[in-house]
Amino acid sequence: MGIIYIYLGIMHFTNTNFYLPYMPKFLPWHFELIIASGVAEILLGLGVFFKKFRKISLIGIMMMLTVFLIVHFNMLIPENSLGNPTYLLLIRIVIQFGLIYWAWRNID
Repeated sequence: MGIIYIYLGIMHFTNTNFYLPYMPKFLPWHFELIIASGVAEILLGLGVFFKKFRKISLIGIMMMLTVFLIVHFNMLIPENSLGNPTYLLLIRIVIQFGLIYWAWRNID
């Protein structure tokens, strides 16, 4: 799990332009939020590897993924879908809840 979040966090720095279209128009500071979420993903991913930080990191991951649901639900609005079919957007939401559950199940 930690490797996944570290990798995705790094992607926020190396491929920032990929994430920009996904940012809801009603949120300010798109670039800064992408960078901040990348930092959060890296730190939380690292924390999973250390017993001392695992529980707080997993709670942080659950909170972060819950906040990211804003992006996923916003994309269900047709003009915000970026051309993605609704069924794929819904699958993405289900996966998001699965990731939250995965983090929750690993809390000691």
